[in-house]
Amino acid sequence: MQTVQSIDRAFQILEEVASDPGGISDLSRRLDLPTSTVARLLTTLERLGAVERLVDDNGYRIGSAIVTMAGSIDPNQSLFAVGQPHMVDLVEQVAEAVGLSIPAGYDVHYIGQVNCANPVQVRDWTGVSLPMHVVPSGMVVLAHWPDEAIDRYLSRKLDRYTPGSVTDPRRIRERIERIRDEDVSWMEEEFAEGISSVAAPLFNASGVVVGALHSHGPTYRFPDEALRDVISGRVRSTAQAISAALGHVA
Repeated sequence: MQTVQSIDRAFQILEEVASDPGGISDLSRRLDLPTSTVARLLTTLERLGAVERLVDDNGYRIGSAIVTMAGSIDPNQSLFAVGQPHMVDLVEQVAEAVGLSIPAGYDVHYIGQVNCANPVQVRDWTGVSLPMHVVPSGMVVLAHWPDEAIDRYLSRKLDRYTPGSVTDPRRIRERIERIRDEDVSWMEEEFAEGISSVAAPLFNASGVVVGALHSHGPTYRFPDEALRDVISGRVRSTAQAISAALGHVA
């Protein structure tokens, strides 16, 4: 049976880094493939989130996209199944809708939502994908990417969804630094007029960011400025609880 050579080789690379992370030269030697071929395929796989660079930039390991897809094989172990009880609790605490998203290339894809009792002006975003820079769910994921991956993201044309959308790479980098310190991000009317949202990152047992937890509501009532810090803390602590349920140790 005929195979598509590039797909066949990409799967060889994925299998190899899943069993033993390695760099370009190491993988080329282990797979008996040209270094240029391995480098080209790793670049594509990294862009898709299928692999990611190790912290010391000395090799590659399986990325969050593969981890998320693998988890979806068993619904009981899926991110939404793990997170839903925590999401219900958070809805009761903040009185607004709460959702989960996962990285999908340069977008975040919303996989589930728990609505509040009074979802005025708020839609269910399940099934929608949005660029990372226009939603806090995307920004908290982007903030935990290697700097080189962030550079590639910001080198592209960044779409504007509302007059309030931030597309200046310098300002986005400033946000990323704040998120790395606080592990939470707020945005007001940047992806949809009249809607504000706050998000925190989710991590798996390997410490890889696999998604984001967010809460969103009408800007006229969310957030109540007196409660902004309280809401931030509750979203962050709920995200940490979901991460712990996924096996992450802070």
